[in-house]
Amino acid sequence: MKVLVINAGSSSLKYQFFNMSNESVLASGNVERIGMDSSIVTHYPVDKPEVREVSEILDHVTAVKRVAEMLTHPEFGTITHLNEIDAVGHRVVHGGEAFSSSVLVTQAVKDEIRRLFDLAPLHNPAHMMGITAVETTLPDVPQVVVFDTAFHQTMPNTSYLYPIPTVLYRRHKVRRYGFHGTSHSYVSDQAAEFLQKPLESLKMITCHIGNGASLAAILDGKSLDTSMGMTPLEGLMMGTRSGDLDPAIVPYVMNKEELTLSEVNSMLNKHSGMLAVSGISSDMREVTEAMNEGDKNAKLAFDMYTYRVKKYIGAYAAAMNGLDTLVFTAGVGENSVVFRQAVCEGISFLGVELDHARNAERRKDAREISTEGSRVKVLVVPTNEELLIARDTYRIVNQVKLQ
Repeated sequence: MKVLVINAGSSSLKYQFFNMSNESVLASGNVERIGMDSSIVTHYPVDKPEVREVSEILDHVTAVKRVAEMLTHPEFGTITHLNEIDAVGHRVVHGGEAFSSSVLVTQAVKDEIRRLFDLAPLHNPAHMMGITAVETTLPDVPQVVVFDTAFHQTMPNTSYLYPIPTVLYRRHKVRRYGFHGTSHSYVSDQAAEFLQKPLESLKMITCHIGNGASLAAILDGKSLDTSMGMTPLEGLMMGTRSGDLDPAIVPYVMNKEELTLSEVNSMLNKHSGMLAVSGISSDMREVTEAMNEGDKNAKLAFDMYTYRVKKYIGAYAAAMNGLDTLVFTAGVGENSVVFRQAVCEGISFLGVELDHARNAERRKDAREISTEGSRVKVLVVPTNEELLIARDTYRIVNQVKLQ
């Protein structure tokens, strides 16, 4: 079976094409600046040269058609006919309380995704455009949706409810949902496999640290708690997001600065975090470089960033009454040696002992970076959300075929 995985944004569409017989990637790419006459299509076929073109792509239907043309192109395609695409899997950010697992796309599923537009106005509408575009281009191909929030639906109400009037939960579903679920699910499984232990036997904290960042406490193989909340704004300090702050700051700043709701929302999501504190960048690499050159604001941003990660690790270890495994993943988690060192050296009381030589290795596979005697095993596990989506799509479509 061959599975096309799509992540549709409001003006972009990323894709990977898998051969599920061996889980190999046949091609990948992205369409940028959808809706403009200068859209950019970049196609990466395996074992063939990269293809890049600029053309007019005014909507997602045209984008999906262009991807289909790339995949079947006689020179740089990877299949000869569109009927070789057996299924399409989509990343969808918000599944609310309705979806605790990946599902086959039906009319009822699409209706529910639309009802969730209010909870994810920047993401779910774009994902819906991707689903509709595939229906138009590949009408007979089954589609599966994989939700970022689904993995965290195992959280107990002590974790997901906020201490506010319960009527807000009953009427508007104001609660913690959590995000990055596909990544937390994938790396926790990979970590257990690496350690050759059942996932259900481990008390694990997974740290998805990129421009967006979240932690998950995984107990008995299930998400017990996670740092992002009703939206991805809550939790850790991130590249451009503030993370946790006193909610009274919002009306106070709005009043003092005469900001609109839209302006304060933009401030907290796009102009805060590491970018705001460092005054340099939201990119950990650039902040670290400036810190090493003596920039005090960069050092402050780095210290604040790692401090908050350590606080959450300590809190989640307490919530689980212990910790067996700590996992780093995503752009910063996988690649920043100095970040992992700063975090691990600050939680030695938990039984974390970092092996500095192992931590300094630059590798692309799963590996342990703690010492042999460390009570808590510390791992770096590269995430692969697209592969998890492909696996879920393959499994669900096969189940339907057997019915």
